[in-house]
Formats: sequence, C-alpha cells, structure tokens
Amino acid sequence: MTTQIFCASTLYGAATLAAALDAGCFAPAYRRILLVTNNASTPEITPAVDEMPGFEQLRHHFDDVLSWNGTIAPFHPGGWSPRPDDVPLWERHLRLLWNLGTDDIELAVESLQVNPALAIAQIFTGVPVDVYADGLMSYGPTRSKIDPLVGTRVRRLLHLDLVPGLKPLLLTEFGVGPEVVPTEQFLKVLTQLACTAPELPNSPTALLLGQYLSALSILTPEEEEQLHVRMLRGAAGRGHHRIMFKPHPSAPARYSRALEEEAVKLGVELTVLDLPVLAEVLYERLRPALVVGCFSTALFTAREFYGLEVARTGTDLLLERLTPYENSNRIPVTLTDALLPDLEAGPTTTAPDLEALLKTVGFMMQPQLHPLLRPTAERHLTAHPSTRYVKRRRLMALALPGGLPAQLAFLPRNATTRRMVRQVRSLRRALQ
Repeated sequence: MTTQIFCASTLYGAATLAAALDAGCFAPAYRRILLVTNNASTPEITPAVDEMPGFEQLRHHFDDVLSWNGTIAPFHPGGWSPRPDDVPLWERHLRLLWNLGTDDIELAVESLQVNPALAIAQIFTGVPVDVYADGLMSYGPTRSKIDPLVGTRVRRLLHLDLVPGLKPLLLTEFGVGPEVVPTEQFLKVLTQLACTAPELPNSPTALLLGQYLSALSILTPEEEEQLHVRMLRGAAGRGHHRIMFKPHPSAPARYSRALEEEAVKLGVELTVLDLPVLAEVLYERLRPALVVGCFSTALFTAREFYGLEVARTGTDLLLERLTPYENSNRIPVTLTDALLPDLEAGPTTTAPDLEALLKTVGFMMQPQLHPLLRPTAERHLTAHPSTRYVKRRRLMALALPGGLPAQLAFLPRNATTRRMVRQVRSLRRALQ
C-alpha cells in the first residue's frame, strides 16, 4: 500500500496541490496525508493553513491533516532538522505516530533546499520525492547545493504556468523535468475558495499588494513604508479613487497607518484589508481594474490567469539591494522588472530574450551548479553589455564579458594575478 504525504505551508500551496490532484498529476494511493507546516516567525499567534478561511473546500482532497509543528514541538520548523544518527529513529517514530505501518511512502514538498521540506525528505530515506512550486522562485536555480542522496530522488517539478513558455531552472542540476499544473484546474480550486470567503468591502478600482521585505532585511521598515506609499501615489496618479491595500500577514500595523495618512492627503478612499484571504480570491470576487505590487507572484496570477492590468514599482531599488547576488529573490525581481510595466513610468518593452536572460542570471547566481550555462551567459552579455540585471563585481568574479575592459580581460584567468589578489586580501584581513 502507498501513502502519499503532501507538505504545505501556505493556502496557496495547498490550493496548488488540490489542483494537481484534480488534474490527475498524482497516481491513486491508499492514503493521502496533508502535512501542514507553519513557518511564520511566531507560529503560536499565526493561523496555520488548516485554520485559514476556505481551507474546508480543500479538505476533501486528503484523508488526514497532520501538523508538523505539533510533531516536532517545541522546535521551529524552519530551524530544526534531525541529526544524521537519529534519522532511523525519527522514521520509526513517525511511522508509529502517523499510523503508516510498512506502507510505501511518496513525498510532495515545496522548497526542498530548506527545512522543513529538507528535514522530512531526510527522515524518509530512499522514498521518491515530487517538488511543487507555487511561485516565481521556481524559474531560478536551486538556492543552495542539495545532498545528492536527496536531490537524486526527485522525480519532477510541478509548477504553475506563470510565465508561459519559460522553463524553470530549479533542480535541473539533477535532471529534474518540469510539469505544469493545468491552469483551468487551479482556477476551479480558487473559485471554490472565493465562494466561501468572508464578506469583503466594496469593490476597489485598484488593489495594492504589500510584502514583508523588511522582515527579510532587504529594506528597512521605513523604506518599505515608502514603497507602499509609492504604490498608493502611483495608483491615484492613474485616476483611481477607490483603492484597497492588502498587507502581508507579517507586516506591522504602522504600514496601514502611513498609507491612511497619505490617502487623506491625496483625497482617495483607502480600504486596508485585514482578512486572511488570498489575493486570487480578491481577483475572483472584486475584479479590480489595476493590481500593483513589487515582485509578488500574485502579480503574475492576476495577469496570466485573470487577465487583469498589473503594474510594478520598486524593482529598481530591489535589484540594487538584494545581497548576496545569489539571493533567491533575484529571479522573481528580474522577471517582474523585465515583463511587467512600471507603475510610474508606464508600459515597458519585454526583455529581448527572456530565456537567455534567465539562464544568464541563473548562471551568475549558481555557477557551480550550472556550469553548462556559461556559453549562453557569455553570448547574452556580449549582445547586452549594459543590462541592469548583472553586477560588474559579479562579472569580474566569474570572468564574464563586461567585467573588465577588453585589454585587461586576461587578468581573472591569470594564475599569478589570482595568487597576488589572495595575498592582498589575506593581508587586509590581518590588518583589520
């Protein structure tokens, strides 16, 4: 008998799994378990997936719903993993606790390169793994090197077709092929969620999507406040007078107060939504004329799945601030900046070769995982030397076109030069 364990940390992810099950992406199984993980910094006061409005519409897809937080309490899911010597003990413990017996196990997880997905995959040694991706990060490279004992077990990458025609780079170093979750099935699931959503305020003409960039140390809280204010000003500048702001669940309350003060100055009607509903539910119920955000995946679902007008703001700042260069948010920011129109500047042209751009940035993020992408990166950088998506320092480190003037291009490949640079750096650290 086969038991399938599906891990989900967000309602969006659970909806993606439900759509994949409806579409027949998973083979029949004796038992299906939804393992809920609450990865919020304070899970004790943050509702888990199975406590979100609308989850009951997804419940029938699974035979049981279990809590990973409760299983490993008092540890936090994002920071706990089993010690190598304890892995057999943990597998036996979970088989007893979850009544798995001697069933064959199949896993479906998100974000395999980090915990809790990585910890769960390590505990169930040798079982096949499917990875599903519900956001733009799937188009980028794996953020860190995965143990081959885990990576070679991955059979496929299930993802939503957020950028039609573009293939994800995630896990391709293990030869993992992508598989699209049918859009029509995903929309059916979202329609079911929308039908059970709580009563919403009056329909706005513009919807602003907040994020939590300060919590990720990408922006300061003050800079993130100003980013949201820019969204409000831009929407008002386009003639929208009924505007709704949907803050991220982790965003501090002062964001909404800063926006309310700005709304009074601009003379617009602002509604701050404090209900824990998906942005897609708002698209389904309210049909806003404009959706504004920074680099949220919801911008692409609005454009591709609902045909709504979208606009971005703040990506220029994010392209400068993201550190290190291999930050996993770089690909979402790059795709948003290249494909979506700027809120303040108006329509922009599409990147000349999106696939080449993706492979170039992906190679520069993880050159050791994707060395075969170097020729593509060199050709793209030769044709587009002034692209805003690369850093000169990174170009120099990888000896790529544009990093140094042509007459000095030999230096990064010169062994003597590299040895001298290492000596200088060592001396500088010693002096510091």
